Amino acid sequence: MFVCVCNSVTDSDIREAANNGACSMQDLQDELKVASCCGRCSDCARRVLHESLSQRAPAFTLAGSAASAGI
Repeated sequence: MFVCVCNSVTDSDIREAANNGACSMQDLQDELKVASCCGRCSDCARRVLHESLSQRAPAFTLAGSAASAGI
């Protein structure tokens, strides 16, 4: 789905950016130009970013725990 019509940014673009290290709206603006024109998409873009980050957080937590446990 299109999140930012002004810059043709989709939810998939935002998820991919999050998987590549974007963790803030500033990161998304720098990389994708999302919410840099009219700004109407900022709430939706923020929601998609936070969903993406929360979905990958458990994997990092488990990996970090395993590494610290010597697994």
